[in-house]
Amino acid sequence: MRSKLLWALCLLFALTYNLTYGQEIEKKGLSPVSVQYPDKIEHVASLSSRSNLILDESDTLKEMDDGRVRESKINMIPGKGSKGPDPLAKNPHRLKNTIPTRMPEFVFETAASSSAPTDPAGAVGPNHYFAVINTGFRIFDKSGNPLTAQLDETNIFTSSGCCDLTASYDDAADKWVLTLLGAGVQVAVSDGPDPVNDTWTVYTYGSVNDYQKMSVWSDGYYMTDNNGGLFHIFERDAMIDPEPASGTTPQIVTFNLTGLVTFGFHSPHALSVSAGPYPALGGATIVALQDDAWGGGITQDHIKYWTVDIDWSNPMQSNVSAPTEIPLAPFVNVFDGGSFSNLPQPGGGQAIDALQGLIYNQAQFRKFGTHNSALFSFVVDVDPTVAKQAAVRWVELRQTADNQPWTLYQEGTYTAPDNRHAWNSSLTFDVQGNIGMGYTSMSSPNSADPNVVVGTYYTGRYASDPLGTMTVAEQVIQAGDANIPGPFDRYGDYSKIDIDPDGDKKFWFVNEIMASGRKNVAGVFQLAPNFNNDVGVISVDTPTDGALSNAETITVTVRNFGELDASGFNVTYQVDGGTVVSEAYAGTLTAGATAQHVFAATADLSTQGQTYSITSCTDYTTDEDNSNDCVSQDVTHILADDIGVTEITSPVSGEGLGNETVTVTIENFGTQDQSGFDVQYAIDGGTPVVETVVATVLAGGTLSYSFTALANLSSVATYNIVATTLLGADSDNANDSTSTDVTNVSCQSQSNTTSQPIGPDAGSFTNSVVTYTDDFVINDVNVTIDLVHTWNADLEIRLIGPGGSPAIYLCQDVGSSSDNMTNTVFDDEASTPISSGTGPFTGSFIPQESLSAFDGLQSIGDWTLEILDDANFDGGTFLGWTLQLCSNTNLSVDDPLIEEGITIIYEEDNQFLVKLPTSSINERLQLTVQNVLGQTIYYKSLENESGNGYEHRLDMSYVAAGMYFVKIGNNNQSNIKRIIVK
Repeated sequence: MRSKLLWALCLLFALTYNLTYGQEIEKKGLSPVSVQYPDKIEHVASLSSRSNLILDESDTLKEMDDGRVRESKINMIPGKGSKGPDPLAKNPHRLKNTIPTRMPEFVFETAASSSAPTDPAGAVGPNHYFAVINTGFRIFDKSGNPLTAQLDETNIFTSSGCCDLTASYDDAADKWVLTLLGAGVQVAVSDGPDPVNDTWTVYTYGSVNDYQKMSVWSDGYYMTDNNGGLFHIFERDAMIDPEPASGTTPQIVTFNLTGLVTFGFHSPHALSVSAGPYPALGGATIVALQDDAWGGGITQDHIKYWTVDIDWSNPMQSNVSAPTEIPLAPFVNVFDGGSFSNLPQPGGGQAIDALQGLIYNQAQFRKFGTHNSALFSFVVDVDPTVAKQAAVRWVELRQTADNQPWTLYQEGTYTAPDNRHAWNSSLTFDVQGNIGMGYTSMSSPNSADPNVVVGTYYTGRYASDPLGTMTVAEQVIQAGDANIPGPFDRYGDYSKIDIDPDGDKKFWFVNEIMASGRKNVAGVFQLAPNFNNDVGVISVDTPTDGALSNAETITVTVRNFGELDASGFNVTYQVDGGTVVSEAYAGTLTAGATAQHVFAATADLSTQGQTYSITSCTDYTTDEDNSNDCVSQDVTHILADDIGVTEITSPVSGEGLGNETVTVTIENFGTQDQSGFDVQYAIDGGTPVVETVVATVLAGGTLSYSFTALANLSSVATYNIVATTLLGADSDNANDSTSTDVTNVSCQSQSNTTSQPIGPDAGSFTNSVVTYTDDFVINDVNVTIDLVHTWNADLEIRLIGPGGSPAIYLCQDVGSSSDNMTNTVFDDEASTPISSGTGPFTGSFIPQESLSAFDGLQSIGDWTLEILDDANFDGGTFLGWTLQLCSNTNLSVDDPLIEEGITIIYEEDNQFLVKLPTSSINERLQLTVQNVLGQTIYYKSLENESGNGYEHRLDMSYVAAGMYFVKIGNNNQSNIKRIIVK
């Protein structure tokens, strides 16, 4: 006993020591993983001095062989994480997208390429714009005129690389910094500010893996990497002074980020100095998003950041901190379970990448007089339904001074007008603290106009605007003219915005679109004012649509766009081009400020059903820009009697539908309460079901109404349901109806509940038949049985298909002396074999012979359940059974990849081991999990690592109970298997 106690105490001490030590490690930062020198340093002559420059040839359609195509090690758990609409997108501020701004100053094409993606990026200097793509570059003057042809990367880099060419301008050093991925990375630094006429120094390092993002900091060039938590710092001072006489060879120091949880493919960012004064040495910051849908113990959506202090005189004394977490409002960053085919293009075009799991290029740093700011963005899904709508979550952090902690200052979710997708964003500050943001947009399933193809746009906000709001009206940089072509889903990746160091006001954003081919285009725009005196009305705030009167108060918001305070001006309004009402603005409107003006003179808007156009302007004698003086707003005097069905909330698509309740949402668009009106629904244009709504729908309110008459949706089919209000006095019948399609997905059940005796004589048979009249190809079979019988081991039960074959034993002589089967389900995907179960049998069991023998056969005909009582004396009663047949019609099943199919082992707590045994296939395959609606909730690429097959552990503990489908395959063939989550 004493020895056991001593052993226990020793074990307890060891566990306590390890726990304490582990916590201490988490609190401490880490020293470098390695310190290295370049593999080689080469000096390259200027571009202008050479006559043998090599042109870039990017006219062949191909997918770039970077890490995003080579791997998809997705680390997310189906069903886990934030759900519901994005909280920051639900109630936008009234000034969102309202402030008028100028069109882009100019737009120009920077590259033409058929690479997928093109990786559009660039940098702006005092006299040049340096544009890069995946495989080449082109240099322009500041008017967008090309100074070179589109050149191959080998004109600067001494050896050809794979891709991921980046460009930055180091304002303090007055030099250009380029990087190229290859066998490691090459870093090229110009020897002056002129990229055409100055020479270059190229450094080659073998330490970088993939998808590098390079950032400029005061004490180094920081590079993150799609390689676990590794990142690298290049010795900036030595690289910008490359003369051999300096005696310095630039070092590269590699660190590992502790506590980083990744989506699989990932891209943390080091903050990059966008413009203005550089920070003090040290305190470089790396940021990464952390979605609570991922694995790794993340319980709350947040940002992690690390600070880095580099000591170039003794690099091993350098340090990267433990992570600090900054919680954000809940967001959904995962699309399609992690697949990179996310956003279907208009007209059935190729679905393209939303670029989930990473921070968009590039995370920015800027010093202001009272604080430092960090600015970055990433994609979120603001529609929790199957539809999907991409939007931009953007974040500004602030610190009080260099090397101080960061705190959240503001965050917002930007949705594009007309509920279009908005993604692939890049944003930065100008000298005044205004934010300019470029992004990609196209129609989403929620857009009224479904035909807007991929284009490039911008918005922004002024420094004094309401927090979390992009107030500047959306502007088109250039609309696309076609969909991004398939078969690849790659898009964007590196699209980038920069602030012009000359004047520090102009934003340069480069992006990828289709414009008579796959092109990169740059747009130059400005938010900051160019004038001292410039005011204008930016919105008409009241009245709004409703029951209006003959004496409505007009309220507008006025903005001072100028650089000087404004006073002594008038504000005007007129209705439908009528008499102009003019009143003096009281007080002084400070530069950059907005304020409301309430007119004393009211407006007559009393005609019911009429839409009035209200135009309001400023009248300022010294105004230097009259283009932004006025704004117009349509306001409708809403009809008194106007209702309609806005949504059919049930039934919804699913398996095994039958007689279903139809529930609709009725909205009162009018200004009078409504009750005692009729409402109807019709299925596939058939005879309407009409019922009377007794309850009251308040003006401006909604009511959920469930029809008493049920809808018969029992056949495997897609049904179109149209619901309509029938208000006799309705003034607008255009909004009375809505429709939806409901699919009885895959499965159909037939039952026979006729009771029959079982036994008691040995050798007696009991047969029960169900008949299927619908004919479809079977994908899965499940049988539910209810019977009363003493001594279950006397029974042998078979399921016999139409025509007598196949005949499958569900059970043979199982259960020993136990009695009865109550709601006993025979299911190949159950966790317990019937042979090892104990009676009385209740629940789901694996049959003794597999029901998959029926897969691929036709459903139509008579199906027989045969019960043999093979012993005397004991008998009982057969109460009934249900046969569920699932069709593969709605499962998009391809030709089978291998005949053996998928094996799925239920382990416990809704954990599944998925196997596809094969030694003949070694290509990368894709595993997807779909729900019964066909929505992809999980995606992962698999390798045949053992040579004997593909294997993956699937965590389904966070999804709702029900049926899901696991599919493994390639673009042409696949195998599919059903699983049941309990």
